Amino acid sequence: MKYTQHTLDKIERILDEMEYVVRYERGNFQSGYCILEARRVVVLNKFLQMEGRINTLIDIIPQLNIDPELLSNEARKTYEDVLAKHAAEEK
Repeated sequence: MKYTQHTLDKIERILDEMEYVVRYERGNFQSGYCILEARRVVVLNKFLQMEGRINTLIDIIPQLNIDPELLSNEARKTYEDVLAKHAAEEK
């Protein structure tokens, strides 16, 4: 997976289709992000560079309640790629 704006947009599209809001804010985030599950908001540290944003979203997505059946074909493929990359990093 390449660390480009296009890749970031594709990953953010997964969250958008599942009605999560991605916000980039300033703050003291222990891990670089905060998930407000009840409000379906994901807040990332705005000072993260492109690679950090992508890696953080790859870490977040498996934690969320996402139904792949509700995603478009393109978003579903990206979702599967994200899960595979996350699983490879866990090993």
